[in-house]
Amino acid sequence: MTVMPYVADHRVLADAVDLIALYGDDAGFEAAARADRSRDVGNHIHFCRWRQIERLILVMSLDRPVGTVH
Repeated sequence: MTVMPYVADHRVLADAVDLIALYGDDAGFEAAARADRSRDVGNHIHFCRWRQIERLILVMSLDRPVGTVH
């Protein structure tokens, strides 16, 4: 079962789409790298944000619906 990631605002979705456009299948790895860099410099807010984007990219890459389908 896949759980929908938290989307704080439209910028999170826009950043996920931008990373997919730039990095293709490696977009999740880029988001993870950005999260790691943020953690390394002590920026926990950006760390959490990039981790959310990483999870969102994973869900966006699935070829089936996730969550409740009405």
